[in-house]
This record gives sequence, C-alpha cells and structure tokens, in this order.
Amino acid sequence: MKSMDRINSAIDYVEAHITEEIDLQQVAQRACCSVYHFQRMFSYIADISISEYIRRRRLTLAAFDLLNSGEKVIDVAAKYLYQSPEAFSRAFKSMHGVNPTHARNSGTQLKAFPRLSFHLSLDGDSEISYQIKQSQAFEVCGMKTDIIWDPDRNNTQITQFWDDNINSGVIAQFHRDIGLDFNTPLNAALFNYTPSKFSYMICYDSPAGGAPSGYYTLPVPPLTWAVFFTPKHPGPETTRIVRRLRERIYLEWFPTSGYTQDVGPEFEIFKRANDLFVVEVWIPIARID
Repeated sequence: MKSMDRINSAIDYVEAHITEEIDLQQVAQRACCSVYHFQRMFSYIADISISEYIRRRRLTLAAFDLLNSGEKVIDVAAKYLYQSPEAFSRAFKSMHGVNPTHARNSGTQLKAFPRLSFHLSLDGDSEISYQIKQSQAFEVCGMKTDIIWDPDRNNTQITQFWDDNINSGVIAQFHRDIGLDFNTPLNAALFNYTPSKFSYMICYDSPAGGAPSGYYTLPVPPLTWAVFFTPKHPGPETTRIVRRLRERIYLEWFPTSGYTQDVGPEFEIFKRANDLFVVEVWIPIARID
C-alpha cells in the first residue's frame, strides 16, 4: 500500500468512528507507524493536529445534524461525546459563531470543515539529501518558549520569539555567556509535542563546564538520527524551504525508509556561508521491526 493510501486509510478509520472515542493506536496502525510518528506526520502535512481535526469534524457533523434532523441539542452533544450541553455549546459557538440553538434559524451561516484526503504531488522536486547518524548523550542550552498549535500562527510565533530575543539583546548576551562567536548562527530544538502545543528552543551545545545559569537546559539521550539538508538559500527563504523539506520527509522519505520517528527532540541546525544558508533537520529515528 502506498504512503498516501495508508494515511487515507487512517482518515477513513477516524471518520468511521467519529461518534466514538477514537483510539489513536488504531489510527496509527492503519498508517503503519507509531502514534507519536503519526501525530507529527499529520500535523506537518495537514497544518492541523489530529485532535483538532477530530474536533472540527465532529462540530461540522453536529451542525449538519441540527440542520437536517429534529434531534435535541442535548442528544447531539452526547452523540459527539461532549460531557454536557454547555461544553458543546461553547465549542459549537467557538467554531460556528452561533449557539447550537440558533443553527436551525433561517439564514444562519455555519462553517464546514471538510474531510481530508491526501494525494502526493512531487511537482518536480529534486532528490532528498540525508545521512543516518548516531550520537552519544549531549546537552543544549538556551531560551525556551511554548508554541500553541495554530497552522496560521506557528511560524509567526516562532519568528516573534527570535525577534524578541534579538531586539532585547538576549541572544547577544547568550553568545557571550557560552563563549560563542557572535557571527555563529544559533540552532533550534523542537520537543514536548502535545496535541495543543510544543516547546521551541533557541539553543546551542552547552559549554564543557556546563550551561550558564539562567538558561534552559535540554539533555538529549543517545539516539539515531536522520539528518536532512536543505539546498543553499537566502535567509528570507528559510521558513518556506524548511517547511517544504519537512513535508517531503513525512510524505516521501519515511514511508519507504524502513524507519519510524523515535521519541526525542528534533533540531534545526543553521549553517551560513557568505550570504546563503543551509539548514540541517535532525529527526530521531528507530528501525521498524
């Protein structure tokens, strides 16, 4: 079964069980990967977490039920697994802009989040450059924040975090505190993924004597990594190019690699040559049994 077929099979399972408690282990099994890997893959290719997809689909179908049947709000709420009519009303209004009791009113505008279906389009992309590497345990230190999962704001939040630390002088001070030349680019760590948020860290390897006080430290255990390389590009193109590389990693590389994503932080290593950048995307991996 091709990679897109496996992902679509997972979506089929979600849709068939949308009024039940959905077992993500069963969803991931249909995509032939671990739950952790499926959650990461889905978020990158759909621009939305799997839990948010399920929430929006349930509220979409709930609106159809209210429009096309005589079901009571309390029964529709229970059908889509809300613990109370009040909780359902809050979620419904958050998505549709109106209370469920008003959904049947003539002229009421409602929103529909469509069922997803994935199709692979290579669009003339070149080969994916990568290496498999092993590392011993190490530690990075730096500045950390939490990024709220929002497909429209993820990159904006990250850019703002960099800008805030640059403009406040924190990054310049960090270079001095760890004895790093100011022209050396810092890196990024992405970790602690949950359905609603993840941690993002501007970081560098901790000095031999340990991280200076006041900075967040992230210990990394021994891991095997798949390291992917972007082509050389101008700095302003970095966000778009890294985003596209990550999509291709999950859609094209993982399904045929014999590996699945392991639990652990991911890194984006920024390297500069004159006015051009190359980004290395480090993802922890494990062999598929």
